[in-house]
Amino acid sequence: MLTGDAPPGEAPGAGGPAAAALTENALLGGRVRLVQPARGLRAGHDAVLLAAAVPAGPGERVLELGCGSGAAFLCLAARVPGIRVVAVERDPGLVALARRNAALNGLADRVEVLEGDVADPALRRALPACAHGFANPPFWPAGTAPPEALRAGATHEAGAALADWARCLGSAVHRRGSATLVLPAARFAEGLAALAGAGFGSPALLPLWPRAGMAAKRVLLGARRGGRGPGRVLPGLVLHGEGAAAAEAVLRDAAALPL
Repeated sequence: MLTGDAPPGEAPGAGGPAAAALTENALLGGRVRLVQPARGLRAGHDAVLLAAAVPAGPGERVLELGCGSGAAFLCLAARVPGIRVVAVERDPGLVALARRNAALNGLADRVEVLEGDVADPALRRALPACAHGFANPPFWPAGTAPPEALRAGATHEAGAALADWARCLGSAVHRRGSATLVLPAARFAEGLAALAGAGFGSPALLPLWPRAGMAAKRVLLGARRGGRGPGRVLPGLVLHGEGAAAAEAVLRDAAALPL
């Protein structure tokens, strides 16, 4: 859950007249402070829910691809003591912002933010071994994009397909480690295929329902590197209204999601 608004300035690295104003917000009931662009690319439920589904343990090293301003890895670090984070982001302004947010939350010594493209083989070769990997990849294939450049880069594929994201996770996550994605429900089959192609098996799907009785718009996908067990569909999560107490525990109180 995202609360609060303060105007701390302009986006680093986004010079010129299009430089974006920033706001400071709170996630997880104030456990996380997040400086982010005032328009376009804004953290929301997806980042918090993704972080809650990563099965990381204390002291482990995790990889986030496409970290944006850092909301997901900050939420994961707030829940799991002592984790170390390697985060990758393509946009240089957001790289600087993610590093700023790591420092703002006292994590500068445990977070490394790299500038890179998940489709670049050189990046995949350079990544260190990690226990878990996770990503909120661009939701939609290349095509009509929203007007804000930052939002377009976060929501619409441009060069890297879901298979590239999965391969990049697979290049770093060690055997029996996990990969976790948040995707539109309409792309869950594509996401499962991409994870399988990158060596991840034993998949689990958790539907995210906007309200009770409504079709899921988002899903969380999890899989294990080298896993050979059957796929599972888990009980879903109601995000708003009646039946949303479990979601509130995740969004406000940093509860984990068993994916």
